[in-house]
Amino acid sequence: MSYEMIALLMFSSMMLMLLTGQRVFGAIGGVAALAALLLWGTGGSELPFSAAIKLMKWYPLLTLPMFIFMGYLLSETKIADDLYKMFHVWMGPLSGGLAIGTIFLMVLISAMNGLSVAGMAIGATIALPELLKRGYDKKMVSGVIQAGSSLGILVPPSVVLVLYAMIARAPVGQLWLAGVLPGLMMAALFVIYIAIRCKLQPELGPALSREERETYKDEKYKLLLSGLLPVIIFATMMVPFVNGWTSLVESSAIGALAALLAALAKRRLTMPILIVCLKQTLGISCMFMWIILAALCFGAVFDGLGAVKAIESVFTEKLGLGPWTILILMQVSFLIMGTFLDDTAMLVIVAPLYVPLVGTLDLGLPRGEVLIWYGVLYTITTQIAYMTPPFGYNLFLMRAMAPKEITMRDIYGSITPFVLVMILALAIVMVFPQIALWLPDYVYNR
Repeated sequence: MSYEMIALLMFSSMMLMLLTGQRVFGAIGGVAALAALLLWGTGGSELPFSAAIKLMKWYPLLTLPMFIFMGYLLSETKIADDLYKMFHVWMGPLSGGLAIGTIFLMVLISAMNGLSVAGMAIGATIALPELLKRGYDKKMVSGVIQAGSSLGILVPPSVVLVLYAMIARAPVGQLWLAGVLPGLMMAALFVIYIAIRCKLQPELGPALSREERETYKDEKYKLLLSGLLPVIIFATMMVPFVNGWTSLVESSAIGALAALLAALAKRRLTMPILIVCLKQTLGISCMFMWIILAALCFGAVFDGLGAVKAIESVFTEKLGLGPWTILILMQVSFLIMGTFLDDTAMLVIVAPLYVPLVGTLDLGLPRGEVLIWYGVLYTITTQIAYMTPPFGYNLFLMRAMAPKEITMRDIYGSITPFVLVMILALAIVMVFPQIALWLPDYVYNR
C-alpha cells in the first residue's frame, strides 16, 4: 500500500469515527491501534503500550492537575468574584470601563486556570448580569465575554499548549512563555477596540453614575486589596519560574498551595467545595491524559508507516507550494475545522500531519523555534475558531449561560468585530515571530 493511501485511509477512518459521536480519544486511539495491527506487522501491538509509557514519563504533565486545581479553587471559593468587584469600582467611571475591566478579569482568570470554559463561566455568572444591569449593550457584552474567555487557551498556564507540547515534543515552559506577549497583545487590542467604540457610541457602555461612585467610595481601597489577592497568587507562582529559581512543576505546586492557603485565610474553603474542586480536577486531568495518549499513539503509527512523508511530498513537491502558502493554508484549515470541532479534537486530528511538516518548512527560523511559534499560531487560530459560526464552541457556551434576553442572533452578531481583532493579532504574530519567541529566548538563555 502506498504512503498516500495509508495517509488517506487513516485520516478518513478517524474522521468517520468522530462523525459517529465516539469520544475523541476512543476514535483516534482506536484507528491508531487498528492501523498498527493491520499495517505495521510484527511489533505493531507494542505501539500503544510505548505511547502510554512515554506519557507516564513526561514529567511536565504534573503541571496539568496543579493548575486546574488552582483555577477551580479560586472560582469555587469566590476569590475571583472579589477581583471583578475591584474592576467594577475602579474602571466603572470610564465609558466602557466595566467591559474593559471584564477583559482584565479574563486575563487574570486565564493566568490562573488555563481553560477557556473557566473564563466563560465566571464572565457569564459574575460580569454579565452586572453589565446588563448597568445598561451595557447586550451584543457588546456577549462579544466581550466570549472574546475575553478565549484568552484562557493562550495565556499561561494554557492547558491546550500542554497538549500541543506533548504531541510536538516541544518544551512546555517555552510554549507558555511564548503565549504571554501574544496573549497580552490580544487583550490590549480588545481594550483599544472597546475604548474607541464606547467613546464613539457612549450608549453601548455607559459609565457609572455619580451616585454609584459615591456609594463605593468608602470601600474602594478595601476592594483593591481583596482583588489583588489572585494577582499575588499568580506572582508567587510565576516570579520564581521566570527567574529560574523553580522548575515548571515546582511553580505549579506553589500556585496550587498558594490558592489553597488563600482560600483558608479567607475562611471560604469548606469540605464540599474541596471535594468539588478535586473531582473536577481529576475528571479534566484524566480526559486530557486519554486524549494525549491517543494522539501520541496515532502520531507514532502515522509517522512510522510513512504517511507524514506522503503529506510533505504532496504539499512541497506535487503542488509546489511555498512555505508561507502552506503555513497560511494550515491556519485556514484550523478555522474551518473550528466551526464543528473543539481545540483538542482539532489538534489531535491534524498534529500528526502538520507538526512534522511545519518543522521542515524554510521559514527563516531554527526548527525548535518554528515549533514554538507554530504552537502559538495554532492556539490563536483555535481562539478564532471558538467564536466562528455556525458551531463555535464559545457561541454555545454563551447561549447556555446567558439570560433569555440574549438570543442566538445577538450572540452571532456580537462576535464579528472581536474575530476581526483576533485575525489582526494572528497576522501580527505571523509577520513578527519574535513577539512569541522573545520571552522564552530571554528566560531560557539566561
